[in-house]
Amino acid sequence: MEDHQVAIYLGAMAAGGLLGWLAPAAGPGLEHAINPVLGALLFVTFLQVPAAELFRSLRDGRFLAAALVVDFVVVPLVVAAMFAFLPADQAVRLGVLLVLLCPCVDYVIVFSGLAGGSSRRLLAATPLLLVAQMLLLPGFLYLFLGSGLADVVEAGPFLEAFLVLIVVPLGLAWALQAWTARRPAGEKVSAAATSTMVPLMAATLLTVVASQTPKLGDSVTDVVAVVPFYAGFLVIMAFAGKGVARLFRLGTGAGRAVVFTGATRNSLVVLPLALALPDALAVAAVVVVTQTLVEVLGMVAYVRLVPRLLPAGQPSTAEPAER
Repeated sequence: MEDHQVAIYLGAMAAGGLLGWLAPAAGPGLEHAINPVLGALLFVTFLQVPAAELFRSLRDGRFLAAALVVDFVVVPLVVAAMFAFLPADQAVRLGVLLVLLCPCVDYVIVFSGLAGGSSRRLLAATPLLLVAQMLLLPGFLYLFLGSGLADVVEAGPFLEAFLVLIVVPLGLAWALQAWTARRPAGEKVSAAATSTMVPLMAATLLTVVASQTPKLGDSVTDVVAVVPFYAGFLVIMAFAGKGVARLFRLGTGAGRAVVFTGATRNSLVVLPLALALPDALAVAAVVVVTQTLVEVLGMVAYVRLVPRLLPAGQPSTAEPAER
């Protein structure tokens, strides 16, 4: 399954779209399943890196600084350049801003690892990136939209996402790691849990797409209109991420990870924010999910092209070699 995971993810999204089209009544129930299945996915993700490695990676100030710059300086500038050309519908614009201004904290780790990026560094940066976007997103929305629409985005769903999707899975992963270190039974449970990574990712994508497909309605034209912006964003951020990696003199693995964190967006975690919007802005959630569809297709190209964009070489003297 790991060897064919990209094909599995694409198949899961196609199945989700078909399910949402054939059984639209299932949409509301599937929305309630998004956070549990995503929390399980992040638990398995955190489980694969020992707590000690996470704490060591947090001391890597050069990488963390590069990640913060690419996600919260470069990305907003790129989005600002695109913003005037977006469809005029405010719900569509809000959806685009919600998803593009927030860096990914889940499957970016998987795709970065497939391309030879440093998964450990991205894992260590996950809590920092999520807290930073929680704090900065209201200000970004105010700058782009003014107080009228920025005020409809509440902090509650973001705090809930941080607790349910980061704190709880991370705590459970560390508890299982501690058990694994003391008991053979813990090793068996840990190995079994780790083997569920690909099925959980597929289940998450299927659930998200199936729950949002029925909401398309008459908004298909507006939603399709944002696809070129999402695709263009991926192209621009590949080169922007490379520039930031060079600016901070990162080694190959860390540099590739910076490219991925700049390009991948937090669609699965910000979706609860979009779902909490008033009915008049409901299409924003579909716009967020559309970004997921474009991005997963883009990751197929990224996994192949980023190693060429940042070929393997000797790490910089300021950075330890990749393991």
